[in-house]
Amino acid sequence: MAGFRQRAPARVDIAMVVHPSVTLFVDLSEGDSLVYDAHGRRECGSTVVGLVPHDPRLGGRATGGIECLQIRLSPVLAVAVLGASADLSGTVVSLEDVWGRDAGRAEDRLRAATSWDERFTIAVDALGRRLSARPSLDPEVAAAWRLMLTSRGRVRVDSLANEVGWSRKRLWSRFRSQIGLTPKHAARLVRFDHAAHLLAAGNAAAQVAPASGYVDQAHLHREVKAFTGVTPTAVAAAPWLAIDDVAWPTSFADLPPSTPPIRQVPAK
Repeated sequence: MAGFRQRAPARVDIAMVVHPSVTLFVDLSEGDSLVYDAHGRRECGSTVVGLVPHDPRLGGRATGGIECLQIRLSPVLAVAVLGASADLSGTVVSLEDVWGRDAGRAEDRLRAATSWDERFTIAVDALGRRLSARPSLDPEVAAAWRLMLTSRGRVRVDSLANEVGWSRKRLWSRFRSQIGLTPKHAARLVRFDHAAHLLAAGNAAAQVAPASGYVDQAHLHREVKAFTGVTPTAVAAAPWLAIDDVAWPTSFADLPPSTPPIRQVPAK
C-alpha cells in the first residue's frame, strides 16, 4: 500500500497503466471526489479497479487538495479479501458496492487518523478481518499465479498445468473462473508489467523486448498497444509509472507472499 498527498487544490487527468493486481483507491480528499474511468464506466470517490480495465483514467478536481490511500491486492488475495476477483476484471466499481457499509466505516476511520502510519495500521486491520472471513481460491490456481510472477510471465500454460498437477483444460477453466483472466492472458499481463517498468526506467524498446521474452520489438509494440492503447515510447513517459519506484520499491517486488504490506509514502 502507498499513501499520496498533494495539499494544494489540483486538477487531475492521468492515464493509468494496467498492473497485475486488483487495486483499491480509498479517496480521502477534501471537497470534490476523484473520478475513475474505465471504458466509459465512471466511479467517484473510493473505488476498486479490477484486472486489465479498458483505458483506465484518473481525473477530477480536488478543491481542498488530494489525499488517497492506494492498496494493491494480488488476484489471489482479492478473492479472499473482497470475495471477488473474476467479477472485477476489466472494470471499475465503487468500494461500497464491494464492501457494503464496511467501506464507509473504514473510510471514516482513515480520515480521522492523524498519520499515515496510523492509516496503514487501520487498513491492515480492515483487510485482515475480511481475510479471515472469506474463502480462498483453489491452491492450484494460487500456485499457478505465483509461478507466473516468479517467471515474469514467461511460462507456458502446459508447463503451469504440469507444475500444479492439473490438465490444461482444468487449469484454464478454474483459473479463468476464479481470477477473471485465462492463464495465457494473465501471463501476458505479468510480462507486460515487467516490460513497462523496464521502459519507464529508461531502457530502449530494442533492449526491453528480448529481456522481457518478446520475439522482437514489433511484438513488444503490439503487446504494449493492446494493454495501453499507446506506444512503448508513451508508456516510458507515463506519469503513472514514474512514481512506482518511489511508492512501490522494486527491491520488494520478489518478496514472498507472507511479507507484511509495503508501507511507503512519497515525499509531501
